[in-house]
Amino acid sequence: MPRIWIFGANVNTDQIVPGRYAPYMLKDEAELRKYPFVEARPEFASTVQPGDLLVAGPNFGCGSSREYAPLALRMVGVGAIIAPLFARIFYRNALNLGIPCFEADLTGTLSDGQQVEFDLASGRLVADGQTIQLPPPPAFLQEVWSAGGIVPFYKQHGRFPGQGA
Repeated sequence: MPRIWIFGANVNTDQIVPGRYAPYMLKDEAELRKYPFVEARPEFASTVQPGDLLVAGPNFGCGSSREYAPLALRMVGVGAIIAPLFARIFYRNALNLGIPCFEADLTGTLSDGQQVEFDLASGRLVADGQTIQLPPPPAFLQEVWSAGGIVPFYKQHGRFPGQGA
């Protein structure tokens, strides 16, 4: 059962992964999985479970265009990120990597560490018996998420989403 990780507003890419842990600074890119939120939530990388959900305030992913910030989140298996507003470059990088992002404000509704049921396909979240319907994403986003990102989608379909079949 996924667990909720609550973050505040304006979480920037340096808070997600500080620049000193950029893949080109590491011996092996796989080490990147050790560093998401290393300063803001030092326990995160070692205790996050595949499928866990990040719930944050507005402007999640602001800062730089570093693709390794969402890459680190994918590497630890984050199931989705829910925030009322995303920095556009972060949102695009997350899409490219197949990380679902939902625009909704649930910071006052859910609690840090709370276990929930989550159905990605329907965008339905159940917390303490209460059903929360997230805004449904367009079909092309769901297709990219299912494929695991934009490059895997292209490799599977020989086209980008939205182009004729």
